[in-house]
Amino acid sequence: MSGDRRDPREERIRRMLDGPHPVLPPDLAMRAVRHGGRRLRLRRAVRRTALWLAAVALVVFLVWAGVEQPWETEPAQVTPPLEGW
Repeated sequence: MSGDRRDPREERIRRMLDGPHPVLPPDLAMRAVRHGGRRLRLRRAVRRTALWLAAVALVVFLVWAGVEQPWETEPAQVTPPLEGW
């Protein structure tokens, strides 16, 4: 049925793909490798920094918990009156 009729958009796309292709710069692959290397180094640096900050936060929390000991109750500040002695 519709095998003999093609979509006009499909025809335009076929003409574009069959036409002349743009010339790529000869150093495109090297630039892509350099860009990818920079992104990889940046990602590693961010990950390393995040892990370092998490370790510092853990140490700070452990020191605070060791000094303050928030799980213990505070001693009573007011003593009951002594009567009948």
